[in-house]
Amino acid sequence: MANMNFKPTRDWIVLPMQRKDKTESGIELLDGTANALRTNILKVLAAGPSCETVREGMTVMVHPATEGLVVTIGGKECIMINEFSICGIIPDPE
Repeated sequence: MANMNFKPTRDWIVLPMQRKDKTESGIELLDGTANALRTNILKVLAAGPSCETVREGMTVMVHPATEGLVVTIGGKECIMINEFSICGIIPDPE
């Protein structure tokens, strides 16, 4: 999201919110089940100036127990976490 009109401060990272309320077959999921089915591999939308290893556009693995700050930026629901919640960086296959 190169046109994001938001720049996080310090070591905050903005990631897309991955929410699943229904399965592909249409079964409604309870909150606990939906959280268990969330992916923890996400592309960084924006990174604050104090982030040492993570930059915008990188694909990262977030610790599965991470709870972040849910925000709406530019009409899209996102989650903000601190850099220390990142377990690793996934290299692009390019």
